Amino acid sequence: MSLPETIEAIAIDRTGDVDVLEKKKVPFPAHGPGNIVIKVAYGGVNFIDTYYRKGLYPIKSFPQILGMEASGTIVSLPTDPAVLNDEEYKKRGYKVGSRVAVNFLGVHADFASVPWSKVLPVPDNVSLLTAAAASLQGLTAVTFLEEAYRVKPGDIVLIYTVAGGLGLLMAQLAKHAGATVIGTTSTEEKAAVARAHGADHVIVYTKENVVDRVLEITGGEGVHVVYDGVGKDTFLDNFKLTRRKGTIVSVGNASGAVEPIAPLKLVEKNLALLRPTMANYIYTPEEARYYGEKLFGYISSGVLKINIHKQYPFSTQGARDAHTDLATKGGSTIGKLVYTIGGEA
Repeated sequence: MSLPETIEAIAIDRTGDVDVLEKKKVPFPAHGPGNIVIKVAYGGVNFIDTYYRKGLYPIKSFPQILGMEASGTIVSLPTDPAVLNDEEYKKRGYKVGSRVAVNFLGVHADFASVPWSKVLPVPDNVSLLTAAAASLQGLTAVTFLEEAYRVKPGDIVLIYTVAGGLGLLMAQLAKHAGATVIGTTSTEEKAAVARAHGADHVIVYTKENVVDRVLEITGGEGVHVVYDGVGKDTFLDNFKLTRRKGTIVSVGNASGAVEPIAPLKLVEKNLALLRPTMANYIYTPEEARYYGEKLFGYISSGVLKINIHKQYPFSTQGARDAHTDLATKGGSTIGKLVYTIGGEA
């Protein structure tokens, strides 16, 4: 197909609060010969979208299309002979019309041009809606529980905001790995959902002290690993509730970026501290295929249940509502937020 000159997208002309979000016409992004063009069906909304919108993560130029996660169908394949003859490319079996998920900045638009290695085939028994809701957070959960810290049978794991989209996935995978799962959340309603997804103990942080409860549950020892997506407001507490030789994985910055600490802080318990990104775990095409197949295998087999809290319209107001709902501390969201862009084919 001939590529459009302009596309409709959720974009910003400057960083700021939710009022900078607009659905607008923008030029079709730079399209390289190694890219795949997809017609977008759904876009997953993630905290990283709010980080770009607020300026926490750098933006090279404006307008900037937001969105790191989407699903859809292929409308155009690469033309670069080197790509077409690449053995890893061939293993993915791309065809025009193939159903795929993508993880790449700038995909909350009706069409997206994405490097082929960032495009993951979606199995026939997984809907495009589920794929858009699962790919970024699912790959984050799978990689962080395998590489940031490999969760093992008998481990005790703490997952902050366990009833959110990422938290529910981490809880299910940790339970599947044989761990005892402790989670934190803001309401009893969310706690019930977390328990239904594998959490053994859920701490309602609006009513209980998280450090005290974790130490009580673990007999004063603390957890083997903590996955903290809250950031600034909870980070220092992790040093109190993680056991000797434990691991702190800083997952995100929902309450703000974590302040720098001295390496000597880790000496108190011989702790390990990581601030990984999923992108560096799926950096090579081989890694991306490995983890993509693993994620969709978990979904296909029923190990992972994908919970969609709400679908939002592909509009200015829809984008503003989604960002507001996602970032409201103690809000009502349980599971994933998704834009309906083109819908299921």
